[in-house]
Amino acid sequence: MTDKHAPHAAFSGRNFPSAEEEASTLARIERYAGPESAYRLAFTDTDFLLREELRPVRMQLELLKPELVQQEQGITATIVIFGSARIKPPEVAQQLLEQAQAGDDRQALKRAETALGMSHFYEEARRFAAIVTERSKALETPIYVVTGGGPGIMEAGNRGAHDVGGKSIGLNIVLPHEQAPNAYITPELCFQFHYFALRKMHFLMRSIALVCFPGGFGTLDELFETVTLVQTGKSRRRPILLFGRAFWEKLLNLEHLVDTGMISPGDIGLFNFVETAEEAWAVLAEHYGFDLPETETGRFAEDI
Repeated sequence: MTDKHAPHAAFSGRNFPSAEEEASTLARIERYAGPESAYRLAFTDTDFLLREELRPVRMQLELLKPELVQQEQGITATIVIFGSARIKPPEVAQQLLEQAQAGDDRQALKRAETALGMSHFYEEARRFAAIVTERSKALETPIYVVTGGGPGIMEAGNRGAHDVGGKSIGLNIVLPHEQAPNAYITPELCFQFHYFALRKMHFLMRSIALVCFPGGFGTLDELFETVTLVQTGKSRRRPILLFGRAFWEKLLNLEHLVDTGMISPGDIGLFNFVETAEEAWAVLAEHYGFDLPETETGRFAEDI
């Protein structure tokens, strides 16, 4: 029986061809096919889109593309993993140490020994990402790991999700020194940015937690960006986990900031120090009630 309320097939068609259809069916006209010609459709004209005056449009595109793709993939909750691109997997660090031991460069040997000591953070990041990916499958709202898409701790995060058959996100950025995406990012969730500001927004828009492993300027930049947004009330409060208390307390003298009146005593409570992947998951489970029968999934979907 036909539903009398269903639209007639002739009524539901497009009134106008899509932009994709228009772009794919255009005939090539040799006289106007050269690079100096203005005949191309504006949205297919790369030279036009790269003009200085089109920067607002390019910024909008960098906001929209990852947003729409993640919506289509059903991604509403993420955990951001930051950390140094220079931290090696333990097996690589061990090889470098053996090479240094075979030489006579004492400084190279010292660097290799330090690199091996720091490599355990790679394994913790990998295990943490695997735990998040595997255990959140049981939640009504799965949690996806997102990293900066490069090597080191970023690779470890994507690799951990990959280890357990899960998807993960990589937010790469064009840098003066080439950065290739690591091999463990889910291809349909591997993005590339030109603007740092838009990349930072996408790190936080869906995040339910920020997890920082030891790192340099980039890690510190992302950490303090997030802390500032939370401290000033521009972003909702969420767990900020720092892996490796010894590293962070040597790097950041938070008590000095309190003693000099630069931050309030309560601001120290914005951070949680953790040492292991299991400890980090326990902090998140307590904060969000993951172990409760009913998960408060609505708390995951808010953005900045």
